Amino acid sequence: MSLTHQPETFSVAKRVQSIRHAVRGVTEMLKSEHNAWVHLFATVCVVLVAAVLSVNATEWCFLILAIMAVWVSEALNTAFEFLCDVASPDFHPLVKKSKDVAAGAVLLSAIGAVIIALIIFVPHIVLLL
Repeated sequence: MSLTHQPETFSVAKRVQSIRHAVRGVTEMLKSEHNAWVHLFATVCVVLVAAVLSVNATEWCFLILAIMAVWVSEALNTAFEFLCDVASPDFHPLVKKSKDVAAGAVLLSAIGAVIIALIIFVPHIVLLL
């Protein structure tokens, strides 16, 4: 047995399997986290409002980045909570603190996303009035 790590050869089947694992992860997040449904509702609303207001390509990019930041932070928070629950099934004050900090990261990204949406949408709405 060699002690050096041999890079894995590219395989389409393994890439497809990786995508399946990722989709399963997103599905698990939606099944286990109620806040993920809030993010999904907000995502749909933002996309619909952006389409109705005909935002430009640059504005779409900022909206997509904001949406992505919220979803990524929620996914990482969910994964972190699962790991904490395995590592410390019983209550531990440091685990609570770490979960709170991870949840705070989601809150910060959501606040940032709302600010971005307001910066983009308010001028479009004002023009309609």
